[in-house]
Parts: sequence; structure tokens; C-alpha cells
Amino acid sequence: MAVKQFYGKGLPNVDPALLKGKLIVLEGSDGSGRSTQLAMLRDWLQRMGYATEEVGLRRSLLIAKEIEEAKQGNTMGPTTLALFYATDFADQMENKIIPALRAGFIVLADRYIYTLMARALVRGASLEWLRELYSIALVPDAVFYLQVPPEMLAERNFRKTGVLDYWESGMDIRRAGDMYECFIGYQHQLQEQFRVLQGIYNFETIRGNRLPRTISIELRAKVEQILQIEPVRPVQPVLESMVAA
Repeated sequence: MAVKQFYGKGLPNVDPALLKGKLIVLEGSDGSGRSTQLAMLRDWLQRMGYATEEVGLRRSLLIAKEIEEAKQGNTMGPTTLALFYATDFADQMENKIIPALRAGFIVLADRYIYTLMARALVRGASLEWLRELYSIALVPDAVFYLQVPPEMLAERNFRKTGVLDYWESGMDIRRAGDMYECFIGYQHQLQEQFRVLQGIYNFETIRGNRLPRTISIELRAKVEQILQIEPVRPVQPVLESMVAA
């Protein structure tokens, strides 16, 4: 079993060798199908007998409420926004992810540092600063990025909520054009940054513009390899081989 590693200095007093669980990350913009796929993956893992823990953006007990309140005014600058989310991540890393991995859980992350880095890069942050900021992050056992065309993301968000989100449209930095145009442009920028980050962090891109069931089957197969689960063989072919013998 490979020993966990940090991307940089890591957290003090944490021995990666004691982290026996698995960290699986699903990345993607709002409307990419992350929530659906994570729910299906969680249910499947639990049926297989694995204990799971879920983490995601703005789920820190320390600062999640404050982030939501700060976003309401649509006035946060890029650095403040990045540091808010970095604090949220650090708190969850120390108090949720590390303890769960130490207990042998499978941690399912609804986005991780890559979304936070892509957002900050689009807003002008330097890659060097971000890599230092997130040097406390554990290297996941697997990262899957659900990539969906921006036009489809917009359609899915409209269908779900009837509106586009101010921050997910990049309205704080793209002030020309209507919200739809800003959303499409901003999502294209994010996908460009994800391509850059993929070259650094070597995560997998999954086509998210397919049927949820099709994507789920692909993800399960990849997770089976990570957990070294023997794929379940169909019953009928086995019976037929027994009869033929």
C-alpha cells in the first residue's frame, strides 16, 4: 500500500504513513453532475461495506457561514476570496479529512484544491503563490474532473435554479456583457486553467455530457481498481459455463 504524501510541507504532527483510507476527488463546475455522481458512488461504496466521509467547499464549521455572508454583497476582492476558501479547506483537511483517513474511511471530496486554484488563477493569482498556499494538501488517491461544455452547464443551471450564480459567472471580473455571456466566457477560462493544472497534477478528465448511469459505471470501474475490488461477474454467463461443462 502506497504511503500518502503531501503536495508540500503538509500539516504539522501528521504522519502520512498512518493514513490508511483513500481520498477520492470529483471536480467540475456547478451543473457538471458532481453531486449526482458522488451520491451514486457513496451509495455503492456503502453497499460494499466501506465507511465514507464527505467533504466539499464551504463545509468548514470554522468559516463556511462567514464565506456565505461575505459573498452576499458581491464585493470581495480576488485575494480575500482565495484566502477565505483556503481557510475553509485547511480546517477541513485538519479536522475532517485527516481523521477520516486515519480511521480507514474513504473520503469523497466534492471538489478539492484544483477548483480553488483554477478560480484564483482566472482572477490573476500566481501559480507559485497558490502551490505554496495549498502545500498542506494531501495528494489524493484519484482525481476525476467532470468536463462539460459551458453552454450545457448554463442550460443545466437554468433548468435547476432558473438563474446563473454571480460568482460562477465570474461577474466580479467580467463586467462587460450580460450574465449568460459572462458565464460562458468565465467557464471557458476555468477549463483552460484546468488543462494547465492537469499537466501539473495528472488528474483524469471524464466527459460529463453523457448519461449519468454511463458516467457512474466508468467511475466505479476506476474506483474498483484503486480499492483493488474484484469486478462482479454477471450471473448468467457463469451459469451457462457450468451447464456447458
